[in-house]
Amino acid sequence: MTSKTFDQFRGSDSYVTSEPLRNAVNVSIALGRPLLIRGEPGTGKTLLAHSIAEDLGKELIIWNIKSTTKAQEGLYIYDTVQRLNDSRFGDKDISDITQYIKKGKLGQAFSSPEQVVLLIDEIDKADIEFPNDLLNELDEMSFYIPEINEDVSAVHRPITIITSNAEKELPDAFLRRCIFHFIEFPTPQLMEEIVRVHFPDIQDNLMKEAMKVFYELREVEEFRKKPSTSELIDWIRALIIGQVSTKNISRDIPFAGTLLKKETDYEHFTSRYLTRIASNSILRR
Repeated sequence: MTSKTFDQFRGSDSYVTSEPLRNAVNVSIALGRPLLIRGEPGTGKTLLAHSIAEDLGKELIIWNIKSTTKAQEGLYIYDTVQRLNDSRFGDKDISDITQYIKKGKLGQAFSSPEQVVLLIDEIDKADIEFPNDLLNELDEMSFYIPEINEDVSAVHRPITIITSNAEKELPDAFLRRCIFHFIEFPTPQLMEEIVRVHFPDIQDNLMKEAMKVFYELREVEEFRKKPSTSELIDWIRALIIGQVSTKNISRDIPFAGTLLKKETDYEHFTSRYLTRIASNSILRR
């Protein structure tokens, strides 16, 4: 008896992954279960789905979740307004209801002739009942459209990535159906790999000084929102564009607004943190 083979995610040139994360992705693919990814904002949760699609050569379908999103929208929408307008002003045959059935992102993923990567992004933004409303569909990979008396079943089970910023607790019944992985904040060594993906020609001195400031800022307990990976990338890009001398990075921390996004954090930075720098602070060489 031969075991079934699965596509193996190895990572991509544009996205640096840890071994535990790659293992979680591959377990999710092998078991056919959604992979729930958590981690602080800016750790690359959303980009993971892009990387998987790139590495495996599959189409990526993105369902961006908002506070008003309903599970039904991901399955299909019956456009009654268009049908009414056509009946009043058009010359279409409105008896064919199928032309007014528009599949949502989940419906598109189920109907695709090839396996796709489905990203359900920031599921915790929706109402607390939203995950429960998807339980059956994610389990059975099918749903029913009563308007046309049709069952839609997945041609291929999509590789499903679900991201969460932990703004809300997800129901236990939903969690039981997922593979879970928490993306730890990158170590300085891993972060250096990530930075070099974006800036392969970055000068060593610039890398050293930028990383030093970045991780020291993350250690400031008073900050409500610590700078993230994406903000580090933006900051380094600003330093390069501004042609900032490496000797000024630790001393002045230019373009600090690229790293700090809350008013209270920026006030603490300017009123207390920079003062500590000027008087033999934690950034002394």
